[in-house]
Amino acid sequence: MKQLNFSTRKKEAYLKMLSEDELLACRMRETNLRSKDKKGRLSLLLAKSGSHENVSPEKKPPAKTNHIAPDVALRWGDSFEELMSHTDGVEVFTRFLRSEFSEENIEFWLACEDFKTTGSATKLQSKAKQIHAIFIDKEAPKEINIDHSTKASIEKNILKPTRSCFDVAQNKIYGLMKRDCYPRFLTSDIYLTLTKRAGPPTMTRRRSRSFVFNERSEGTPAWL
Repeated sequence: MKQLNFSTRKKEAYLKMLSEDELLACRMRETNLRSKDKKGRLSLLLAKSGSHENVSPEKKPPAKTNHIAPDVALRWGDSFEELMSHTDGVEVFTRFLRSEFSEENIEFWLACEDFKTTGSATKLQSKAKQIHAIFIDKEAPKEINIDHSTKASIEKNILKPTRSCFDVAQNKIYGLMKRDCYPRFLTSDIYLTLTKRAGPPTMTRRRSRSFVFNERSEGTPAWL
């Protein structure tokens, strides 16, 4: 079907002339275009400048961690705040979340951090719409898990966005990562490899000496 550049009124009249099959095909095509547009906006937003550049898993190759000293990685175990204060810590934690298919949480947090540094009011509104489309909208490709009231508040605030319009959602996602993801990160192979530590030893049940028998005299305890 040729792409037609109609006004809204002409487009409505045109759609009324279509058969049911043609109308369904047209709607499916529009849905696909919206989906492609969201993916494009995702790539654009996540290709950010600064220490967290290109956090998207489609764009960023696995980070090399050979330069991270074990004592530095060990300090990340002191607190989640310590981990998130280090660029390398954020990178490694992002790798871990990708392994659990929950990278949308850290990517949303990073997007909010970038959003709060935006100077231009025009860019502020543009980025607010992008973050909403990627992480908040009910059809968002990387929808985060926040409550309905927080979503509703964001949708209201982005009409005239300020640098704090995502703060509540960002704090909730930060708390979720701290409570739920961070403890698992500390026991993951990714983290333990960096700290040069082995995982917790496997516990083996030792047999009591009272049940060890002398082979020379069956049924006679060895200690007799």
